[in-house]
Amino acid sequence: NESLFKWLVYLYDVWKNIDEEAVFYSSLVAIGELLKTGCTCTTDHHYLFPLGVSGDLLGVQFKAAEHLGIRFSPSRGSMSLSVKDGGLPPDSVVQTEEEILSDSQRVIERYHDSSDFAMRKVVLAPCSPFSVTEDLMKESARLAREYEVRLHTHLAETADEDEYCMKHYHRRPLSLMEDLEFIGEDVSYAHGIFFNNDELDILAESRTSIAHCPSSNMRLGSGIARVREMLDRGINVALAVDGSASNDTSDFLGEMRAALLLQRVKYGAGALTAREVFRIATENGARLLNFKKIGKIQEGWAADLALFNINRLEYAGTLSDPVAALLFAGINHQTEYTIVNGKIVVRNGRLTGYDEQSIIKNANRIARKLLK
Repeated sequence: NESLFKWLVYLYDVWKNIDEEAVFYSSLVAIGELLKTGCTCTTDHHYLFPLGVSGDLLGVQFKAAEHLGIRFSPSRGSMSLSVKDGGLPPDSVVQTEEEILSDSQRVIERYHDSSDFAMRKVVLAPCSPFSVTEDLMKESARLAREYEVRLHTHLAETADEDEYCMKHYHRRPLSLMEDLEFIGEDVSYAHGIFFNNDELDILAESRTSIAHCPSSNMRLGSGIARVREMLDRGINVALAVDGSASNDTSDFLGEMRAALLLQRVKYGAGALTAREVFRIATENGARLLNFKKIGKIQEGWAADLALFNINRLEYAGTLSDPVAALLFAGINHQTEYTIVNGKIVVRNGRLTGYDEQSIIKNANRIARKLLK
């Protein structure tokens, strides 16, 4: 029940205690729900590397993804600007820039696969303007382009962020990104609520992508992104659930419905169609993550499919338009089958790669421990 900045300050004190086990099981929970609600490829902005916690936290995410069979492109996120230096996070969850850049290079070299049908890629993602320095933004962009991997950050999410950037950098968030060369076809921004008209034009001209997080934005009372206007300008908008911390679920089908309806609150009943949202959730997401041959059913492309049983009570009478039925009637409606890279990863509504009861039991145990 707090806005973003107050919510983060509270959670930093919880997050300082995460370890490999917590990251592994939280990844299984999120990926499992994504697979069971129609998502076959995802990313995760993992920016928490607490002081004193050893191990390969991104590596255990790849392990979870491999168990469950999802196509996975997580980001090696980072926070380097602690509260004592003018940032938002405490010392307990920040790293030095030398540590961050060294580990970013290690992660790329160990895990990134640039092939057409890759099951794993790596993104570099300094967390936000209020948690990293300008130098880290610039050096991360340099390193990413040297290795030809994607870049990501949170941007223009809240009015507080705008005020922070004006106070500390004397410019708006997007102007800061332009100056740091953290913009372009290889860059995506999460949220993008507070862009003005001129900034939307800049995003379109630079071919920068936006990851739209409607449920998170409603949950935190942040605002409504101007998705209709972005699409009209040719900006690539993809869909994100934003994880359990700010959304409480990873229900991908439910997120599609939220995106569809929230734009109608802002722009009216014809703001977005079901097929536009379907494209945002599939083709546009593949483009944002730089996967060349996923996102649609086409000869020679990856066999990534989600199969829903629409012979169910909640869909009765809606089948004149199956796509619209799936979105308007679909909240946490789970797939019968999910197939990734030709492999069945959900069968008869159950994960095939890991025991669901084990995931639930361990996730609940770890959550209780973190909140003590």
